[in-house]
Amino acid sequence: MTTVEAKRVAAVEDLQGRDGVLVAFSGGVDSAVVAALAEEALGDDAVACTAKSETLPEAELEDATRVAEEIGVRHEIVSFSELDSEAFVENDGERCYHCRSMRLGRMFDTARELGIDIVCDGTNASDPGEGHRPGLRAVEELNAYSPLLEHDITKEEVREIARHYDLSVADKPSMACLSSRIPTGLEVTEEKLSRVEKAETLLRTWGFEQFRVRDHDGLARIEVGESELERALDSDFAAAAREHLTDAGFDHVTLDLAGYRTGSVSPAGETTTPEESDVLDTEYPT
Repeated sequence: MTTVEAKRVAAVEDLQGRDGVLVAFSGGVDSAVVAALAEEALGDDAVACTAKSETLPEAELEDATRVAEEIGVRHEIVSFSELDSEAFVENDGERCYHCRSMRLGRMFDTARELGIDIVCDGTNASDPGEGHRPGLRAVEELNAYSPLLEHDITKEEVREIARHYDLSVADKPSMACLSSRIPTGLEVTEEKLSRVEKAETLLRTWGFEQFRVRDHDGLARIEVGESELERALDSDFAAAAREHLTDAGFDHVTLDLAGYRTGSVSPAGETTTPEESDVLDTEYPT
């Protein structure tokens, strides 16, 4: 038995000792693997729960529903709004802490309603070493259980386990919530979140894989992966981006020549590792 398989089996056996668990489920590879482990261990006593809010792109909610069906796990969708929190809207260096506290709090409320004692999240063994991660403090304070971290399963191993379960998200790049596109110190509003979502939906439609659209109070700063930068410098793309992002509500549209990098509008030291993706060829409607 390989090391990764041994960790997977240990995680399943661990969860089998629980009466039931609720998994905080975004549909990304980490939470999908936790949901798959829980479903194998507990069957109908495992619940995947997705919190719908203004910071979650509609496409990600649809993905979460689809992935839950792949796994065969019971899927619950609950709603809340981070914009109800003045501390979150203020968008200081602790925004992710406020967001994760509210989101996990909603998970614990739902778990209690379902008679479940344990809420699991997708923190893996690679996460604590990735710089400024205030959201992890919320996980600790609320006492969520992180089976990937508990069994020392790293990000690479998470992807390997996802392939074991034949999950379509095995190689999906990490996707932070929409508020991460708004520079620290600028207020988070529904208007900004909406235009960022529209802009990123366009880039996804045009075939870009690794990208962000940062909202600098009405100025759109497009970041794309290094391997896709040449395509973004194409004059047809520039014309289409300017037209469509202006229609989405931005006053100005720019391309960041440094390319995609996580945490580029976050406090100093907040970094994660970008993931490489394949490039698709496409045309840009104008």
